[in-house]
Amino acid sequence: MMAFEQIPKKNWYSILGADPSASMSDLKQKYQKLILLYHPDKQSADVPAGTVEECIQKFIEIDQAWKILGNEETKKEYDLQRQEGDLRNTGPVDAQVYLEEMCWNEDDHTFSLSCRCGGKYSVSKDEAEEVTLVSCDTCSLIIELLHYG
Repeated sequence: MMAFEQIPKKNWYSILGADPSASMSDLKQKYQKLILLYHPDKQSADVPAGTVEECIQKFIEIDQAWKILGNEETKKEYDLQRQEGDLRNTGPVDAQVYLEEMCWNEDDHTFSLSCRCGGKYSVSKDEAEEVTLVSCDTCSLIIELLHYG
């Protein structure tokens, strides 16, 4: 289990003041700027104790955000969890479908299934191992992806 799964759901991008589409170098730049700003050793001695505590908490949050977003694997997993969370908030699941019932497309290495609206649900082989919700590319319907076994 990844470390960030035990931490209450936070928007790590907003903590760094970054957009989810930001590049790794942009994320690093924002992290470095904030970590210096809130570093406990950089705080003035005449600052009230409560303010120092707030800065330390902010420093810890920034560090946690970077530990997740600064690593390609944990960032990818976090992004998939965010995407799935967004889908759960979009609407109810229309159907439960076993991955094995979907069509395999060798050309683009994805599994796909036609939606009743005429659009399609598609998921890459890698994503299929990590996500449970897939949205239609045309309408707002969502399917839950199941695996045999």
